[in-house]
Amino acid sequence: MPRRHTLAAATLLLTLPLASCTSSSPEAGRPDTTPPLSTPIPSAPTTSQWTEEEQAAIDAAKVRYASARRAVDTTLHDPRKSDRTALTRAGNGGTWLIDVLGEIKFQRENGWYQTGFVQIGSVSVDSVKLTLEQPEVRLTACIDSSKVTTNLRSTGKPIPDSGNDGDRHVATAKLVFAQALDEKAKAWFLVEEKGGGTC
Repeated sequence: MPRRHTLAAATLLLTLPLASCTSSSPEAGRPDTTPPLSTPIPSAPTTSQWTEEEQAAIDAAKVRYASARRAVDTTLHDPRKSDRTALTRAGNGGTWLIDVLGEIKFQRENGWYQTGFVQIGSVSVDSVKLTLEQPEVRLTACIDSSKVTTNLRSTGKPIPDSGNDGDRHVATAKLVFAQALDEKAKAWFLVEEKGGGTC
């Protein structure tokens, strides 16, 4: 009798590992932790080349780019009421702001004003560098100024040959994450924009 009990126990010990190898259900008692012999499960496809931190910077920079451009258009609607602080708070800075202020001064002195707004078409990201002392995002955009007209204030009529009205061109923009002199928190600023080619 004791011998049959020992044999039954030995048989049970031999069958338990086999059961655990062939079944991974909870009823088997022990899940199968053996690595699969078949092809590994493919990982999910990557949807973005940017990290979460980089994507957040890109999104914020794009919003500020649009904000900066819109503030310039609004100011050019009446250059006599230009406000450098408002332009800066909207995200304009660097050499871009210097160029904008020059254009505002020129239009004010010549009695010009603008109607319509520049439309920012497709925007692609050229680079994101967050480890720099002044983090930067570089964008390429299609700028559509076909709805923009420059007019003479005294007559309200469009000025002939007044620049690139009606133009669609590629613009490369540089935005940096910095702190304005009159602001407490850092934000993205459009500091440079260069045109190049049609789109």
